[in-house]
Amino acid sequence: MTQGAWYIIKDIDKLDTPALVIYPDRVKENIRILKSIIDDVARLRPHVKTHKSKDAALLMLDAGITKFKCATIAEAEMLGMSKAPDVLLAYQPVGPKLDRLIKLINAYPDTKYSCLVDNGVAAKNISDAALHHQIQIPVYIDLNVGMNRTGVAPGLEAFQLYVDCDLLKGITPVGLHAYDGHIHDTDLEIRTKKCNEAFELARKLQEVITQKGYPEPIIVAGGSPTFPIHAKRAVVECSPGTFIYWDRGYSLTCVEQPFLTAALVLSRVISLPDQTKLCLDVGHKSISAENELAKRIYFLNAPQLVMIGQSEEHLVVDAGKDHQYKVGDVLYGLPYHICPTVALYERAITIENNKISGEWRNIARDRKINI
Repeated sequence: MTQGAWYIIKDIDKLDTPALVIYPDRVKENIRILKSIIDDVARLRPHVKTHKSKDAALLMLDAGITKFKCATIAEAEMLGMSKAPDVLLAYQPVGPKLDRLIKLINAYPDTKYSCLVDNGVAAKNISDAALHHQIQIPVYIDLNVGMNRTGVAPGLEAFQLYVDCDLLKGITPVGLHAYDGHIHDTDLEIRTKKCNEAFELARKLQEVITQKGYPEPIIVAGGSPTFPIHAKRAVVECSPGTFIYWDRGYSLTCVEQPFLTAALVLSRVISLPDQTKLCLDVGHKSISAENELAKRIYFLNAPQLVMIGQSEEHLVVDAGKDHQYKVGDVLYGLPYHICPTVALYERAITIENNKISGEWRNIARDRKINI
């Protein structure tokens, strides 16, 4: 372990593990870097799914970012509590979720909420509910540009949906949502080519809509891997999310992006099963486990460890013969996927000047805050 490494916590004995720790100074630097990549801060609409924290949202608001994207009602409420001016729920509200969205709109009048639609049934339901409550809800047409998850094909069907939404009294179509999360090639040239091809589908639809006499719809496009590509386009709103904390996965995939690691998961050696193995207190419930075992956590101060097995509360690793690890040793782990990792923790411990300084509550990890 390098004693002067940026991540070292001098009062680590006060911190139980496993623990999610955040380095606010590095978070602030990531926000600065984000703004430096784009020509106009008004074109930023960062996704809050990564941090789920009012504290992180307030740092972005302080930096002049006024538009945000989210995926859950809790995230939308967290932004309302933060007095974010403009929030896009990048999810089509169906069933009780629609009722909750309307309650949010009424509870947080300082925040302009909008949502996605990708079919006529949902659009009419949203419109009917809005009319019943005497409000107007802006909507973005969710386009399937290759993700094959949600969205309408960006052609005649999408245009017709835009027209149909314009005829409904309770909603107003204002834009197009083109999430290209399927594009994450390590080669930037390949990633750029795929991104441009996907975006062209949305751009052509935007052109058709405008030619038919409608106001030019906003295009909200991309995530973290395609952010620097979309940032070079005029007008397009960009929605990276992971930049705020960064992680091992994107640091390997998106090497062209200079964001700093700002969140770690700390673990301790709790047992020495045999001469070569260590057992750590970081199981499935402490680190995102959707990837293969070797791509869940990377230890900054122990990169040579080889993952052997993981269960709910334990991770067994091979340290090799004649290792010097002892029970109680602290390992500083960089998650491969930080977004679902944050969702496993109700709070993050903040580290400033290499010491514990407080905590950020990840309040939007819950399915419900108040509404």
